[in-house]
Amino acid sequence: MTVPRLSPATVDAPDRPDTVGILHLGPGAFHRAHQAVFTEEAGGDWGICGVTQRSATVADQLRPQDCLFTVVERGRDTTSCRVVGSIRDVLFARDEPERLRDRFTDPAVRIVSLTVTEKGYQPDSTVIEQLVAGLNARRERTGAPVTILPCDNLTGNGRVVRARVLDACGRLPDGDALGAWIEEHVRFPSTMVDRIVPATTEADRAVVRDALGVRDEAAVVAEPFRQWVIEDDFAAGRPAWETVGAQLADDVAPYEAMKLRMLNGTHSLLAYRGALAGHGTIADAVADAGIAEEAAALMTHDVPPTLTVPADVDLAAYREQVLQRFANPALRHRTTQVAMDGSQKLPLRLLGTIRDRLAAGAVPVWALRAVAAWMVYVAVGEDRQGRRLPLDDPLADRLRAAVGDRREPADVVTRLLAVREIFDGELREHAVVREVLVDAVAELLGAR
Repeated sequence: MTVPRLSPATVDAPDRPDTVGILHLGPGAFHRAHQAVFTEEAGGDWGICGVTQRSATVADQLRPQDCLFTVVERGRDTTSCRVVGSIRDVLFARDEPERLRDRFTDPAVRIVSLTVTEKGYQPDSTVIEQLVAGLNARRERTGAPVTILPCDNLTGNGRVVRARVLDACGRLPDGDALGAWIEEHVRFPSTMVDRIVPATTEADRAVVRDALGVRDEAAVVAEPFRQWVIEDDFAAGRPAWETVGAQLADDVAPYEAMKLRMLNGTHSLLAYRGALAGHGTIADAVADAGIAEEAAALMTHDVPPTLTVPADVDLAAYREQVLQRFANPALRHRTTQVAMDGSQKLPLRLLGTIRDRLAAGAVPVWALRAVAAWMVYVAVGEDRQGRRLPLDDPLADRLRAAVGDRREPADVVTRLLAVREIFDGELREHAVVREVLVDAVAELLGAR
């Protein structure tokens, strides 16, 4: 029996906005499981147009379904499916530049949001080029104010995007005029986002098929927990996200630092330690007592002294909640998926903690051990059973060339610390840092 495709004709679709008010760059799984859900629940005429960046895959998944998709929410003991309809259009930037320009300049579009991963914010990235080109076209056609809303794990993400956009404007022939217009008409609030969204599998799609009786090629999976902290600085209005659980704040930085260093830093530790030990998922890694102790120690000893904890947060309870979320076996979040893009993630998730503790005269042993696990992951490329571990990283070739076939702990540490795109001179030349890293790398290599 042929299973019909998800569409407005085959399911009871939710009420949907008539107008596109948000242009979103990067409508991948995280956006669909996070901002798209908040936006639908907040109501109002804030439909989303998703812009795919590197391939047409997401567009090909969504278009035959009138941009409907299912969020499969997996708790420890329960699984639920909900159809989300806040995305009203999707386009592939490379093949549809005119449609992208039309959306960017439409006065009805009042927010341009982004989930493009940490590597998408490089100064010469396609995303920054798209923002500058889109803002320039908007200035020329309508001049309507707009908000740029980044939603990636990046310290001060709004400030970073603003600086990168203005720097790029400065390199244009008419850049001064564009920069002046942006200063007056565009806002760049920072945000902190949190929800675990593992890669969708065929088993997840089968859950949708059994629950709803339809085939959904765009289904996404998420944990029950979700959080969104938003700096309340918008140029032309916004959805009422605060009515459905988002936190509006004057300063996102304390929440941002806590999440990056406590949750994301620990996630990376579990990914590299777990993958090397042969654990396929983050939950499996947390179930390994030795690795779980290291994760708890990072969040107990190294990170807290570096934080300004928000008044409404109990840090001990937050630590326990993080470990419980990671231990959820229903999510099946792969260690190798979390291990991706380590060169971009380490500076944000672990190196800041290390520098702050060193400046205070302390030795951040657990954060350094997490970096050592990344070094062994890069250098060896296989787990203790000899199974290959993929190095999915924008600096993969650079990292492989740096290590070569060296396996002596001191050589591995020296060669990877020399990668200047990741480590600065302070860490590279710090005797205690090198000593702890060499000892930890030796221990991990010996455990193979």
